[in-house]
Amino acid sequence: MSLLSQAKPRRGTAFRPSRNSRRAGTGRLAAALLSPSLIVLGLVVGYPVLAACRLSFVVSNETIDPQTGFKVTATSYGLDNYAAVFTGDRFLRPWWNTTSFALASVAVEVLIGVAMALVMHQAFRGRALVRAAILVPWAIPTAISGLLWKWIFNSQGVANELLGARVLWSSEGFQAWLSVVIADTWKTAPFIGLLVLAGLQIIPGELYEAARVDGASTWYAFRRITLPLVRPALVVAVLFRLLDVLRMFDLPYVLVGPRKHSVETLSMIAFEEMSNLRFGTAAAYATVLFLYIAAVAFAFVKLFGADLIGRGTRSSP
Repeated sequence: MSLLSQAKPRRGTAFRPSRNSRRAGTGRLAAALLSPSLIVLGLVVGYPVLAACRLSFVVSNETIDPQTGFKVTATSYGLDNYAAVFTGDRFLRPWWNTTSFALASVAVEVLIGVAMALVMHQAFRGRALVRAAILVPWAIPTAISGLLWKWIFNSQGVANELLGARVLWSSEGFQAWLSVVIADTWKTAPFIGLLVLAGLQIIPGELYEAARVDGASTWYAFRRITLPLVRPALVVAVLFRLLDVLRMFDLPYVLVGPRKHSVETLSMIAFEEMSNLRFGTAAAYATVLFLYIAAVAFAFVKLFGADLIGRGTRSSP
């Protein structure tokens, strides 16, 4: 019998593709199914980002034409817009406001959100009503929330009546910064509570029963069982809130107002530059803010290991 006849497959046996070929076919199918979404994202997100980066290097110079006497605008490419961004406290003050808002708001929101999640996780009469009431602030649009808190922090509003003082919350100073932190915490703490609640509901109850049998206290069970198991959901919630508050614009703009140095953020100053038709400088501020948020997100993921794509739950082949 020849070698060709020996290599010929037996009649009645089906050809079975290898594991690598099956994976390659699955990858091609996944790429074909995802390609429309990726194209739309590239047009909606990718192109504006690249256009803004290009615009940030466009420098506009206005001169007077000696022959006609009219104003002439000449454009060129350079780093003058970024030089204008980083000179003086025009950048440092909004950068500090943006960072301080993120640190203070997220820290308070984590404490309140975890407490909300623990309350919503308990089994008691009227739990559904409590969950709905807690989530109401998060459902209110930010601009409407800013208007509500602007009425509360009015010179003759509820806040001053409770304090028994006449604090000018919308004027320059620490009180304006504090009003934004309070309003932002009230609105977005339920978001962290909702994500932490989802993490609490996947913790087996047998662990707490075993801890009670062993004589563990409530605080010990919270530190040794609840916090470690709810950590992935909490890390993702904190990351989302950091990315959201670093680009804060509408709440301080509506609550306190524009051009207030105490609450002016990088997003607000970029909007102000764009309103004054200084598009190159506005794009430079927006690009710097984008890079700052990307750096914070990268550092946070590296330090705390936020599992954003579910790699920790994927089983090994």
